[in-house]
Amino acid sequence: MINNCKRTIFSKACFFFGLSVLLVFTSCVRQSDMQTEGASYLQGVWVQDSIPNQNEMMDYTLHEFTFTCDSIYTKMHNVSKVQRMVDSCYQDGKWSEYAQGVYVVRGDSILAEGIYTRENGKQKISGCYKIGQYLPRFKIASYSKDSLVLENRFDQRPIVLRKVKDIVCVPKKRWEMN
Repeated sequence: MINNCKRTIFSKACFFFGLSVLLVFTSCVRQSDMQTEGASYLQGVWVQDSIPNQNEMMDYTLHEFTFTCDSIYTKMHNVSKVQRMVDSCYQDGKWSEYAQGVYVVRGDSILAEGIYTRENGKQKISGCYKIGQYLPRFKIASYSKDSLVLENRFDQRPIVLRKVKDIVCVPKKRWEMN
């Protein structure tokens, strides 16, 4: 009776171990090293010229987006009339930040996943301003051939963009980009 019980427990343990290993290996998906095409209507360079009442604001950011295939490159032009950081970073209240990553369009939203970078595109791991992950979530309020309006879930002001350059997506291997 005891041997039979041990055999049953051992059999069940082996079965669940084998099932666990099978689930782990079948749930892993190798990501392609090639870019995908992304959203065709986003391909290009988009610029935010101004924000309503920006002269009265204490802080604001103007965005510049480049969509190439499934990649997103962002330049953020920041203005702050109040110094909230050390002198060497404040730079008279005007500075730019950079980020890059990949994006997908899901329904009416742009979901991006990337990192903050230096101007040369290299990962930024220290220094002034933002470092680490770049994870914006934008709702696409409207778009046309030359106009794009995004809503950021963290800011009530819409980001009104105009297209300044068209880009044709030519997928590349990820390590060949830039």
